[in-house]
Amino acid sequence: MRFPENIFQTICEQLLPTACIACGEFQKSSLCDRCLNQLRDDGLMNYQCCYQCGIALQAPEIAEQSCVQCQISRPYFDATHCLDRYDGLLQTPLHELKYQKRIAFANALGRTWNLLLSKELEDISADYLLPVPLSIEKLAQRGFNQSWEIAKRIRCGRHIQKSPFMLQRHHYAKHQAGSTLSNRHIAIQGMFYVEERYIQQLAHKTVIVFDDVMTSGATLNEIARVLKDNGVSRVINWVVLRAARPI
Repeated sequence: MRFPENIFQTICEQLLPTACIACGEFQKSSLCDRCLNQLRDDGLMNYQCCYQCGIALQAPEIAEQSCVQCQISRPYFDATHCLDRYDGLLQTPLHELKYQKRIAFANALGRTWNLLLSKELEDISADYLLPVPLSIEKLAQRGFNQSWEIAKRIRCGRHIQKSPFMLQRHHYAKHQAGSTLSNRHIAIQGMFYVEERYIQQLAHKTVIVFDDVMTSGATLNEIARVLKDNGVSRVINWVVLRAARPI
């Protein structure tokens, strides 16, 4: 399945002009060398971040390698790895993928992840990689799950199985954008569940949860709680863009 897809991608990259998803400059690759080098030099993965929630640490937190919030109230997930900050170069391309249905950008974002993070994460021991799910209603409205579109294109250990079916989400009509942290945590409770036929497979396993954006962490924390309640032993977040802590 992947072989023809890679052949098609190679032919397109060689024969068709494209534009950098970040700056719009026409060239061969989906992310130009200048933008790639900027991400490589200044991306969030270069900063000292909280090992648990992935947020950039402030000076007094560095010794603990953990932010104050995670020290006070430990989340259910065990670690978080992020590509870049939310207000960085990839914010606009990610928005265009989600809201303008530019599916080709998922390939570009996946390729960027592979270039900058895959080698660093290749030795992580895990059994499954699951995207943050959309509800059936939201999936029908949007037409695709942006987290899965990126996740299925990223490289990870061959022993890690990817699945968009194991973790599911109930429909919630209200948007969370702009909500307070406490309201987000309340609104997201009970929204996720593990498909019954997969519960035994996940028992005592390590699961990577892949998300496009991490803001308050409420969604990923609720997912980790549900997974651990269903027997998962360890939960690791892989996130494309991480929002800064609220001021």
